[in-house]
Amino acid sequence: MIITQTPLRISIAGGGTDLPGYYRQHGGYVVSTAIDKYLYVIVKARYDDLIYVDYSRKEIVASIDEIQHELVREACRITGMTNGFEVAMMADIPSEGSGLGSSSSLTVGLLNAFYQYRGEQVGPERLAQEACRIEIDILGKPIGRQDQYIAAYGGLCAFEFRNDDSVVMERIDIQPSGKRRLGSNILLFFTNIVRQASSILSDQREKIGDTIAFHDQIKGLAHEVRGALYSGNYDAVGDVLHRNWELKKQLANGVSTGEIDEMYQAALCGGAMGGKIAGAGGGGFLMVYCRRPDQDNLREALSTYREMPFLLEPHGSKVVFNQERYNWK
Repeated sequence: MIITQTPLRISIAGGGTDLPGYYRQHGGYVVSTAIDKYLYVIVKARYDDLIYVDYSRKEIVASIDEIQHELVREACRITGMTNGFEVAMMADIPSEGSGLGSSSSLTVGLLNAFYQYRGEQVGPERLAQEACRIEIDILGKPIGRQDQYIAAYGGLCAFEFRNDDSVVMERIDIQPSGKRRLGSNILLFFTNIVRQASSILSDQREKIGDTIAFHDQIKGLAHEVRGALYSGNYDAVGDVLHRNWELKKQLANGVSTGEIDEMYQAALCGGAMGGKIAGAGGGGFLMVYCRRPDQDNLREALSTYREMPFLLEPHGSKVVFNQERYNWK
């Protein structure tokens, strides 16, 4: 039996510049961090030749091609899984519509688990590349590449997306005390809206040609926040989040709603220095930056919304349990 644990993420700045339609022409740049909320994948051998897939539903099939869960099916194909196994998936939060990169974290976790099950250790770069291949190239999802990379690498990172599809990863090496301060000043509140991001991302992808200037500014904010982190000016993150959010709303229809706008204004009135919706927009979690002395007021202002406490996660996808399988054959 193999169990992998793969973190979710929050994108601090630069989101959208990791879309192929932008970075292949202009280069992308994103700063994001993994958090201690996870996707778990469990793989175990069966005594027969069937394949069991357990998630919100249960599939029992005889071959890989029959699997309806597209991420499981394609991860099986890439890693060379055949039959005679069971795979189960669990998440710390609702696995869809959170804006925290759960789909890509699941893809990375599946690849990691299947490779380990077959006795092969694969590094984060390959996990990220193959997760991108599954989601973007094979399944045609209108998403970028940052989620797969931060899920595979973990930590607080900057990613440069080059026009030849290569990715340069930089761990933002600040003192542990700085990371604690940063993490304690970022809070997540659930908007009470679960949405599918595909329509927003599809609209964003189609409009990239008309929104280059906005993407350029968002990329500049990612470079700005990297510099602020290295200089210890953590409160600058609040201002960057606010400007990023104002720009992000120009990229596609549905990024914000009247209810989200009201929630965000309530957060600002409650002491937040800035914030934005995590992920594509339209729902999921509102991420805000608020200094500790103001957080009681913030929580009061957002008392009708559920907060999700979290810590920054230094590790990417990893195996947390590995027991040699019994050979039934």
